[in-house]
Amino acid sequence: MSCRAVIFDLDGVLTDTAIYHFYAWKALADELGIAFDEHDNEQLKGVDRLGSLRWILQKGGLTLSEAEENRLMQQKNAHYLQLIDHITPDNLYPGVQPLFTALRQKGIKIGLASASKNAAFVVERLGIAPQFDYVADANTVSNSKPDPEVFLLAAKGLGVAPPHCIGVEDAQAGIEAINRAGMKAIAIGDAKVLSGAIRVYSSVKAIQLKDLLSV
Repeated sequence: MSCRAVIFDLDGVLTDTAIYHFYAWKALADELGIAFDEHDNEQLKGVDRLGSLRWILQKGGLTLSEAEENRLMQQKNAHYLQLIDHITPDNLYPGVQPLFTALRQKGIKIGLASASKNAAFVVERLGIAPQFDYVADANTVSNSKPDPEVFLLAAKGLGVAPPHCIGVEDAQAGIEAINRAGMKAIAIGDAKVLSGAIRVYSSVKAIQLKDLLSV
């Protein structure tokens, strides 16, 4: 395969905003009287906002109206935005900038495929927004991961056919989405937990450009 584009997930791959999602979801769950811990939060990785809320509601045995769901999602998002307002380029994971620079030097396009509706805001705060050739997020797709839609949209926006794209994810749902999109998946995390990726790295910093070019 000739790699012409690398499409990155955001949360847990380029920066750690997952902890802020956890704080915001936990505050909402506490308000609803639903137990919610770090293990529960792992189940929401790669899941969109509505899917995450409904997972929590199901755990608590609650069924709410669409209007009430929308209110709670807005409440959670407002809390999350308050938390991430303090993000700076210092919150970018080590190794991201050198990897982006190396990809640019080789003429390989860089895309983003995020389940977050706040992805554009976060990459702006991280100082890397200009480095993306295309950003696909929850604002531009109808289906959340493991549906491949967000990765297919990113590939289309980049003008690169899926077989020539590599996706980088830290969530199982994201890895499945990459594979279903017809791309090669690289995982960030624990090889004992994540399956379906051609390679698993402990962090973005561990990825070498030659590894991507040899996929």
